[in-house]
Amino acid sequence: MNTSTKNTLSGVVKTISPTPLAIDSAQGIAKRVEAIDWGRVSEDLDAGGSALLERLLSPDECRAIASLYSQDDIFRSTVVMARHGFGRGEYKYFSYPLPHLIASLRTAVYPHLVSIANRWNRALDIDVRYPVTHSDFIERCHQAGQIRPTSLLLRYGADDYNCLHQDLYGEHVFPLQLAILLSEPDRDFTGGEFVMTEQRPRMQSRPMVVPLRQGSGVVFAVHNRPVQGTRGVYRVNLRHGVSSIRSGHRHTLGIIFHDAQ
Repeated sequence: MNTSTKNTLSGVVKTISPTPLAIDSAQGIAKRVEAIDWGRVSEDLDAGGSALLERLLSPDECRAIASLYSQDDIFRSTVVMARHGFGRGEYKYFSYPLPHLIASLRTAVYPHLVSIANRWNRALDIDVRYPVTHSDFIERCHQAGQIRPTSLLLRYGADDYNCLHQDLYGEHVFPLQLAILLSEPDRDFTGGEFVMTEQRPRMQSRPMVVPLRQGSGVVFAVHNRPVQGTRGVYRVNLRHGVSSIRSGHRHTLGIIFHDAQ
């Protein structure tokens, strides 16, 4: 595989030239992303804080990404959830450069979410506005010292689960993120539903379950979202997690659009 080097704010890093297969997959991803009904995605996010993206990855792409879990040299760290009270299971954060297919996903999806993110910030009276391209937003993160990549690969086995949480990581936070299920429910694993809760002011939390299949993704609110009430717009707080795996193994790809400190 051909390699080269480039300078970044975090120093000199190795870049990996993509294989023809990776390029083909990336081009296929771009077409699939463009074909999504982003108007419907916007409406779903406004209504419930999440939106389903069906058949985003092929079964072969899912298996190829899940197989990366054993390649320690492409990850910057491993987190064993039980050690930190996060739940049970493991996840690994990718190093830069990201695998080409994953970098292409992040680059292709981000521009379709920017208008939603900026509209939400206006509604919540938040001054921050996000640039049109993901590279410009990452440059903003790096200028603030957020230089560690946050895309991650999660692995669960029987009785594993992920506690409700939010992926914030620093001052610069993009308010939407993407999770893609790489395993097939009822074949590779049972249980393990993607769960969200929404904390509304002076009300009990609302639970939500997103029905994912292999290769489908969910775009969802990282932290909070605006809701139109009778007296104006108010914000609700959201958390996400994964219910207990009853049997088998479950792999998930997480695409977070901001980097970490």
